Amino acid sequence: MTFEQAKEKLQKYGQEHVFRYYDELSDTEKNELIAQVEDTDFTVLDYLEHKDAISERGEFSPLKAMELAEIEDGRGEFYKEGVKALKEGKAAALLLAGGMGTRLGSDAPKGTYDIGLTKHVYIFERLIENLLDVTEAIGVWPRLFIMTSEKNHDATVAFLKEHDYFGYKEDRITFFKQDMAPACDDNGKVYLEGKGRIATSPNGNAGWYQSMKKVGIDKILADEGIEWINLFAVDNVLQRILDPVFLGATIQSKTAVGAKVVKKAAPDEKVGVICLEDGRPSIVEYYELSQEMMDAKDDSGNPAYNFGVILNYLFYIPELNKVADKGTMMHVVRKKIPCLNESGELIKPETENGYKFEQLVLDLIHELPSCLPFEVVREKEFAPIKNKTGIDSVESARMLCKLNGIEL
Repeated sequence: MTFEQAKEKLQKYGQEHVFRYYDELSDTEKNELIAQVEDTDFTVLDYLEHKDAISERGEFSPLKAMELAEIEDGRGEFYKEGVKALKEGKAAALLLAGGMGTRLGSDAPKGTYDIGLTKHVYIFERLIENLLDVTEAIGVWPRLFIMTSEKNHDATVAFLKEHDYFGYKEDRITFFKQDMAPACDDNGKVYLEGKGRIATSPNGNAGWYQSMKKVGIDKILADEGIEWINLFAVDNVLQRILDPVFLGATIQSKTAVGAKVVKKAAPDEKVGVICLEDGRPSIVEYYELSQEMMDAKDDSGNPAYNFGVILNYLFYIPELNKVADKGTMMHVVRKKIPCLNESGELIKPETENGYKFEQLVLDLIHELPSCLPFEVVREKEFAPIKNKTGIDSVESARMLCKLNGIEL
């Protein structure tokens, strides 16, 4: 794209201010800004006008989970089915690793954070060790895809290479970048985070498949006969990845997606709850749960909305392909956005000053026809690291790791 073409694109979307400091930039910076303009999808800004309508939800109803007792009864068959799929190369893992460790007080990628006490134990290390438990048990090396962001890609790749991928085979790992979305002010004008840089953020945890397709990874899936993707987040250091029992149970259930869930610790616990929305699988966020829903009981007298998701899913690729081109709902989220002020100085606002645009995995799940909620023991598989101290923190994750015999 030439300067004139970039300028024309900005004019089309009313974003001419992006070139406000263009003459101050070096030739390299000018080329980088033009490339960013070319890559940026400014059409997402249209969602700002409809942000209130987008947030409207449908009618919720409970979705029965496969609970621990039922899983135990079928464990042998589920395991056999899962191992068969893994040995046939039908399943791969996808790590969502685009985030930074900002809330942990780090400027580095979140996966590089060290939770060790007597030795180095990195978040990435814990996750790969969990995956290695499966590969070593059944003698296969499934593909591991790692989705980064433009903000942490180089640092993530360098870190894992430096640590020899913590024992995972390099030729079985594929990195790719998540698509980014521009951030804007209340009037829909994109912010600048530098004189030659539009402020952007990752486009949410539902954008992973579109980002894979953009770089041709869908062709790898098709060529190698990969039918299942185990999607998992970077922050849960206890989760099991490509768990054969989970995989086998999901395959046997003939559902489009499997979701690992845990029993809620309290009716108002801050976790998304698996459910049906207008008859299709979905997730209701904790702040959307009405008192009536929290009080509702199932036929056994247990809470009807009792299972929280842990962001560990199995997606059936043939079903995903049916809805992939349709796209998922775009959420308009008010956030604090570092940006240049009128004097061209970078500021970090103390209050929300604009909007980011995100596609959420709950909407991707809602596009699919069926889902198997699969219960796991939270003390063994749920140790999220979202904060430095307190609930869902480095401290609580360390305690749970110790409880599970993991040396830190």
